[in-house]
Amino acid sequence: MQNAPKRLRVAICGAGIGGLTLALALSQYPDIEVELYDAAAALAEVGAGIGIFPRPWKIIQMLGLEEDLLKTTERKPVQGLVPAFNWRKGDQQAGFTFTTLVTNGTLITLHRADFQTVLLRHLPKSCRVNCSKRLRTYTQRESGPTELVFEDGSRTFCDVLVGADGLKSSTRSAFLSERANWMQGRRRWQEAAEIASCIDPVWSGTIAYRALIPGDRLKATAPGHPVLTTPTQYIIAYPISHGKMINFVAFVCRHDLENTKFDGPWMGPSDTSQFAGLFAHWEPECVETPLRWAIHTVKPLRSFVSGRTVLIGDAAHAMTPHQGSGAGQAIEDAYILATVLGHRRTTRANLPRALRIFDEIRRPAATAVVEASRMNGRYFSFEVDGIDFARYSGPQLWDKLQNLSGALVKNWEWTWTTSVDGSIQDALRMLEGPDF
Repeated sequence: MQNAPKRLRVAICGAGIGGLTLALALSQYPDIEVELYDAAAALAEVGAGIGIFPRPWKIIQMLGLEEDLLKTTERKPVQGLVPAFNWRKGDQQAGFTFTTLVTNGTLITLHRADFQTVLLRHLPKSCRVNCSKRLRTYTQRESGPTELVFEDGSRTFCDVLVGADGLKSSTRSAFLSERANWMQGRRRWQEAAEIASCIDPVWSGTIAYRALIPGDRLKATAPGHPVLTTPTQYIIAYPISHGKMINFVAFVCRHDLENTKFDGPWMGPSDTSQFAGLFAHWEPECVETPLRWAIHTVKPLRSFVSGRTVLIGDAAHAMTPHQGSGAGQAIEDAYILATVLGHRRTTRANLPRALRIFDEIRRPAATAVVEASRMNGRYFSFEVDGIDFARYSGPQLWDKLQNLSGALVKNWEWTWTTSVDGSIQDALRMLEGPDF
């Protein structure tokens, strides 16, 4: 007996958190065929720490990942008010905590590699993963399947192409090149140039120095160090993998260079003396030679959708890490897209309209998080309304820091005052409405 034909064939380029979450969410729909393509030769367990707030954690629960993920961390989800971050003024030898961010629901800190491992373990065999497959380009027509061409010359076809291939997304490059060509064909030169300017990532003006510090070493050196139990901003540090490692990131910000081109390699080993010199006047921290990363982002896109092609995660809205929400936003993208594609009313014929529903729901939300993260970067580096914090001391400094903490809380409160339920219900309402 032959298998029934699939309602949709979905090709996902990129097997990171967004792509794997989407594949897992789509696997609950037996009439959707899912195929993953990743540029890496093997799906290696890479990356450092990530934080998951209650909004995306609910999706993790719905996908049945919670039990396995909680085995990888000492942080447990708690309902109600809980401390999330301590904020210290640490750009001096004797630093001090000036506030604690209290959230409604726990920030769960995880090792990215642990998260990827759990996703892969839950992915059914029906979702095929193809490695060493970097997308070169694609062709979509008015009707019929989309043709994908990979760098190795191989080709395949799909009904929906999902670009989940990260900051340097090949899908985004082909996606925006296609749209720019369309605009040029209509002699809309300025719009074509604007679209083309969004193809390549831009430097955020921020350098991050990243390291994983063995927890035992920190305990031996500084037994009472606060990051052993509670995250701290800005140097940021928090425990992952049951406290076996401390995720450490120190930031150097040049906000005046935002959206410029970075001169040099984006990632590599840091110069030990340069790193030590940058933070010589700070509180002492237990780190040796971290990796140096130039933090890049993606300019805001007019749409995450073009015909039957859609971008999610960093490919669509790569952001600075100052709200710990990049992974969470990729998870939300994936689940809402799966909700749209999995709905019984979504067919090959109405795919462009279905994907526009995804775009209408997710693009404004993700764009708002991008801006909130950008503002946090300014707050954490004391770039606030032209205030020179170095001029103040004593009660005046304390008052300025309390005003800053108020702005920080307001900028972050969406993580616990809103729920992903609203986005899911909006998607279902639009899919089941008379206009679809």
